Amino acid sequence: MSIDQQALTEKQAPLKDQYRNEPGAARITLSASGRIGDGVTCSVETGRAMVRAGLHPLTGGDGLSACSGDMLLEALVACAGVTLGAVATSLGVEVGDARLVAEGDLDFRGTLSVAKDAPVGFSAIRLRVELDAEVSEEQRALLAKLTERFCVVFQTLANPPAMSVSFA
Repeated sequence: MSIDQQALTEKQAPLKDQYRNEPGAARITLSASGRIGDGVTCSVETGRAMVRAGLHPLTGGDGLSACSGDMLLEALVACAGVTLGAVATSLGVEVGDARLVAEGDLDFRGTLSVAKDAPVGFSAIRLRVELDAEVSEEQRALLAKLTERFCVVFQTLANPPAMSVSFA
């Protein structure tokens, strides 16, 4: 389903008005859930399908389950792609095609507790957008700036929230 600039503006205008008048209406707590499965896996409910996450082969996994690190990068690509589409539509910029690629550097020595100086988690994440569109350099720069600014996953990774773990 395609949406044009006017339709997007019309769809978002009442929401923006409501959120200006009732800031609390804009706040939501999203959640994800899963259940530990056979072996070293966890099935995650995505709302669309069940995804079985497991160990990456470099940490002893069989390669048949989704790696949560891959899922994080996939979430970044998905969010940035949706944000880019919305930003381009709002600006009236025709984006013919765009390919998004997220890459993250991991050192599994940290995860496997082999080297105390090796970080657990990504040491760097790069998001590349290969834009196939007739846009000026100014438009390209604005699309990049606004996609980065309004992509929820990008901003969450760039400015980590307070986090906690609790066991019940």
